[in-house]
Amino acid sequence: MASARPEWGGLSDQDVVLRARSGQEAAYRELIRRYERPVFALVFRMVRDRELAEDLAQETFVKALNAIDSYRPEFKFSSWIFKIANNAAIDHLRRRELDTLSLDGSPHAETPEAMQATALQIGARQETPLDTVEAKELGTAIEAAIGSLRPEYRSCILLRHVEGRAYEEIAEILNLPLGTVKTYIHRARNELRQSLAHLKE
Repeated sequence: MASARPEWGGLSDQDVVLRARSGQEAAYRELIRRYERPVFALVFRMVRDRELAEDLAQETFVKALNAIDSYRPEFKFSSWIFKIANNAAIDHLRRRELDTLSLDGSPHAETPEAMQATALQIGARQETPLDTVEAKELGTAIEAAIGSLRPEYRSCILLRHVEGRAYEEIAEILNLPLGTVKTYIHRARNELRQSLAHLKE
């Protein structure tokens, strides 16, 4: 009954990693297939340049596959590879100090509803059409405000509000104590509120 070719859909990430470690080329391809889009999306939101995001995503997979033996299966594979991707993006941001981050929603969102569902909410959730219009007008200012955050704050805000990650997982991805993550998010929100305060008058 056992097939020579494993049915990838039924395997956990950890099982696929085990096969990759044993040198199965198809297992490497399966890991890339599973995480190509999420890794690209995370990096793209950090650097806001499609070509650069593709390069950094490719760099992430090269690093991950080269370091596959250091992956510890008690942790989620997604957290491990997002950590590598996040580090690649932050290293680039520190070198280039890019400040063109959009929070209008995921680059993969294809409808207004999807854009809204993946957009960062600052402050209270919009409840009226007027609030929604005003929020749209804040878009450019929000981009600039987020772009001015230090890379660590930007990562925390993106992982929390765009990716919807739990605090504990953000701590794992960024290799930071849980308390530090909460502090960074708190400070980042305060900086954003201050940056946008003049627009709320």
